[in-house]
Order: sequence, then structure tokens, then C-alpha cells
Amino acid sequence: MIFGIGTDLIEVERVADKMEKKHGFKELVFSAGEIIYCEARTYKYEHYAARFAAKEAFLKAIGTGWRNGTAFNEIEIYNDEEGKPEIRFHGLTAKTIADLKLGKIFVSLSLILKP
Repeated sequence: MIFGIGTDLIEVERVADKMEKKHGFKELVFSAGEIIYCEARTYKYEHYAARFAAKEAFLKAIGTGWRNGTAFNEIEIYNDEEGKPEIRFHGLTAKTIADLKLGKIFVSLSLILKP
């Protein structure tokens, strides 16, 4: 049974601008694992933007928005050994999401790059 489907798009430039101008934005939004992963990439802002959009899409899919006990940086988008994107949760967010009993969560990452 499908609980919900969420989609989200974001401009890479928008994420890059926020990260360059707003001190602490990166740590507020991304997990330590995501930061390590993205910072190691040649086009790091594309990877950050894809993860940001995936988190937004997840929140749309569950239809609740932010709940007490959730934090954006506790929702982590990572790639498995074969490169497939996956989602996992940390801290209080892990408990909040576990209580929803969602089952398997599927993630897809896409980007729109301006010419």
C-alpha cells in the first residue's frame, strides 16, 4: 500500500546562495553524513540541492509537514553501495517517523540545471 507520494524541485543556485550567505544553514539542514558526502563531490551544490528537494518531497508524501520532534538535519539522504538513493532518520525524528509505521520509503533524486 502506498502511503503517499511527494515531489519537489529546487534550483541549485538557490541552495548554493543560502549556503554561501547564511552561516549555519548547512548544519541546520544537512546531516553530518550528507555534508561529508556532498563536500567530497566536484559539483557539491547539485548534491546538496538534490538532497534538500528529497527531504521536502518526503515531508509532502507523509502529509504532515514538520511535527514536534523532527529536524531537517535528522532526515538523511544517502546512497547505498550500488549508488541507489535511500533515506534514513536520526535522533527524535527517527522515533517520530517510526511511530507513523510507514513501511518502505522509496527515494528518487532529480536536478534542474539552468543552461
